[in-house]
Amino acid sequence: MLKTGRDKAMNEIMTMGEIIVEIMRGEVDQPLDTAGIFKGPYPSGAPAIFIDTAARLGHKAAIVGGVGDDDFGKCLLDRLEKDGVDTSCVIKNDRISTGCAFVMYYSNGDRKFIFHIGNTPAVLAPAPAPEKLDGLKFFHIMGCSLSANLDFGKRIVETAKAAKAKGAKISFDPNIRPELMKDPESLSLINSVLDMTCVFMPGKSELRMLSGKEDIEEAVKALFEEKPGLEIIALKNGKKGCVIYTRDERIEFGVYAVTPVDATGAGDSFDAAFLCALLEGKDLLSAAKFATAAASLNTAAFGPMEGKISRENVEKMIEENNLE
Repeated sequence: MLKTGRDKAMNEIMTMGEIIVEIMRGEVDQPLDTAGIFKGPYPSGAPAIFIDTAARLGHKAAIVGGVGDDDFGKCLLDRLEKDGVDTSCVIKNDRISTGCAFVMYYSNGDRKFIFHIGNTPAVLAPAPAPEKLDGLKFFHIMGCSLSANLDFGKRIVETAKAAKAKGAKISFDPNIRPELMKDPESLSLINSVLDMTCVFMPGKSELRMLSGKEDIEEAVKALFEEKPGLEIIALKNGKKGCVIYTRDERIEFGVYAVTPVDATGAGDSFDAAFLCALLEGKDLLSAAKFATAAASLNTAAFGPMEGKISRENVEKMIEENNLE
């Protein structure tokens, strides 16, 4: 296995997780168990979408993961490197193929996946060398990466501990995919990451699941009481926007008016833009606007990371809409 990509010193944001292509039904309500037309491959994987967004917004960003030495792997690396992501911690395997996901869409907006991750290079990457963690501000984790393969999930947790020891803050999107939650130990890994988390970015169902509380406000209160290192909960609520909580504040923000084409990756782009805003010293309302604009741009194109996300376009959307 060879390392690939260019090396950027002193990255601000790093993630570790699956780098995969996505192959998608082009029309809604086309089941995966019958013959039909697919579109793709599209560069994907929640960590890859996240880190690509961070790089496009102008921040030094790196990913730890793996691809096959094949055309799907080339598709992924070409895209990440073009957008400025440091891929020096991505392995390239010439024995097994790049990971992939097949997805269909229901007319109500729900999705169904078939993942090929656990037996691919996506979960074979070793922990990065200690010097790769120098200067990191955020080490970001996706719950789907923890559950795709338990050994890989454990390496992610150990890397997070090493990054935290070097001064990085841990950000966490539980991003729970039922299709990947095959082993009860996956939930243990998720909880161990939550114990280290500074910035938590769940959806409502994930917040309820991990807090054990049905009421949202009680769930938020419980997590802040149980997790002393937790500073921010950025609760994502899809078409209804987001609510940002600290121990002292509650800030609610809606959505920008765009014609949605594909919701895949919107939450990952939200995560990245929110952390970028924090790095830039923006207040929480401004961070919510920045993150929501990036997520909105991502939904306006077909494909997990095909939205026209750039600093210019994000700032333009905020300026033109002027929402409070």
